[in-house]
Amino acid sequence: MSEVGQNWYNISKDTTYSVPADVPMSSSNTKFSAVTGSARKIKDNAADWHNLMLKWDKLNNDGFQCATNIVNMRNSQRDQQPLDDFPPAPACQTFPSAVQQQAAGAAELQDECSRLQAVVDRMVVIVAKMEHLMSVQRGIQDLEEFQFGPEGRTLPLCHSWKTQEFEESSRVLLAAFSQELKLKQVILQELAHTAVADLHMVYLSCWLHQPFIPAQTRLALEALLLETGHRSL
Repeated sequence: MSEVGQNWYNISKDTTYSVPADVPMSSSNTKFSAVTGSARKIKDNAADWHNLMLKWDKLNNDGFQCATNIVNMRNSQRDQQPLDDFPPAPACQTFPSAVQQQAAGAAELQDECSRLQAVVDRMVVIVAKMEHLMSVQRGIQDLEEFQFGPEGRTLPLCHSWKTQEFEESSRVLLAAFSQELKLKQVILQELAHTAVADLHMVYLSCWLHQPFIPAQTRLALEALLLETGHRSL
């Protein structure tokens, strides 16, 4: 079996679905109710993109809370440092209570950093799954070119998009989240080691607002869901 033929086997096997008898048929869902092969795989990929982005948003909120706690702890540590204008307190007044407080604060800070690390690790898993979706979409594109030539099939698989447009949409989504993940990893490395308050605010703002995932990325997902029938026209 050729490489393209093997790819088609991997893509198309076990992708035929039946429609439950109690599901009412309408003009909006008739077209996509019993699709098979490439169309079914594209539709499933769109649903997976949507679910992964929902999980990402949940992790982003959790990570922002962890990052905010880290910044508050670092600010508290800075405020507790003695000022140069005042003489240090006698040792009997600072030891051991001051040392114990510093140790407790360092332990709490480490716990929050570990939680933020866990959030970023889960984001890495999500991006890896997005890369898999992209590879599947490339396989579908290769199959279409093998079957119908470089111009592709004459009839669209869903509403109006060509197969290449699904690949382009997936590429846009993957590129956005891959870049955002790199930013999250930088923030993770730098946040707890930064003593400048203004830089803390920059890191928090970047984490919350996700500059590499603009509104156009969300619109790309919505267009994908519309085209595959997950959203009503």
